[in-house]
Amino acid sequence: MQARSAAQAIDAIRRGWPIRVGGVNGALDLLAVETATDAILAAFCGEDSASLLISFERAVTLKLVNQLGAASPQPVAIALDRPASVAAALAIADPSRDLATPLKGPFVTAQLGAWDAGEAAIALARHSGLLPAFFMAPASTDVVATDVAAVAAYADPGALVIAARAALPIATAEPCEIVAFRSAIDAREHIALVIGTRDDTAPVVRLHSECLTGDVFGSLKCDCGPQLDSALGRIAGAQWGILLYLRQEGRGIGLINKLRAYELQDQGFDTVDANVRLGFPIEARNFAIAARMLDALSVQQVRLLTNNPAKVERLVAEGIKVIERLPLALASNRHNERYLATKRDRTGHQL
Repeated sequence: MQARSAAQAIDAIRRGWPIRVGGVNGALDLLAVETATDAILAAFCGEDSASLLISFERAVTLKLVNQLGAASPQPVAIALDRPASVAAALAIADPSRDLATPLKGPFVTAQLGAWDAGEAAIALARHSGLLPAFFMAPASTDVVATDVAAVAAYADPGALVIAARAALPIATAEPCEIVAFRSAIDAREHIALVIGTRDDTAPVVRLHSECLTGDVFGSLKCDCGPQLDSALGRIAGAQWGILLYLRQEGRGIGLINKLRAYELQDQGFDTVDANVRLGFPIEARNFAIAARMLDALSVQQVRLLTNNPAKVERLVAEGIKVIERLPLALASNRHNERYLATKRDRTGHQL
């Protein structure tokens, strides 16, 4: 399977092991900053000096794009003082530490010849839930090798199959079935709740991305928990419908990075700027997964319960007909007013 080496590389960087990412223009030997220790770093680069690979988004925050090495919208290499240390790299890579270490640089950037391998590495960090930052040097130890094509294949969820299903009466609707989906590529299991009695009408469908803080703990910083409750009620009130519970925490950047984004919000940044400062795209979720789930359920047209036009566009692009968009209006509170305004004003959400 083409994506296998990418999955192995994800496991490696989460464990603090070095990887090699090959591309058309060459290969990069890399060590994830977040899971490294100084001892692992010393073994990785030996006597050689290491540089730091960061995302273009993080380079923008660090105001490096006026340098030739960081002028193109691609990952950026920063020269590190010798000997390199994990603490020094984290001070550069982790924006939640910016207030503690405000004086950074001056930095010397270098154009990345193997820019496609660099982009693939940044994608691997996001898939791993880690900061998009790597030490870069010729490896002095064994590496786990992957390449650009494998990382691209990993980003495609492939065919989702129904792994298990069972009746699950819930408080909102007793006639309910839970369906679990599995992919040969992605280790996360996605869930569908099929509510009501299926017929030939288009179901009311809600795409809900996992939010541990909101769904489970009742966080007031977002509207995810109330959206989930309201969506279940709306579906229960229809003839039938489906809630797709997508395991894409933090708009696809993972739980830990979402909590880092919360730290940045506490420092005054909105949700969009927090993600960019972390070095991630504003939206990293993959809504193609939802389309594959609907395909597996033999559903080809839906009434989509959403305020996000991007969800409509992506389902349509994947071959699912959206015959109606149903808005989901909820009251705000003092903790999430800015969050909701940001969704409306900066990411195009609408009622």
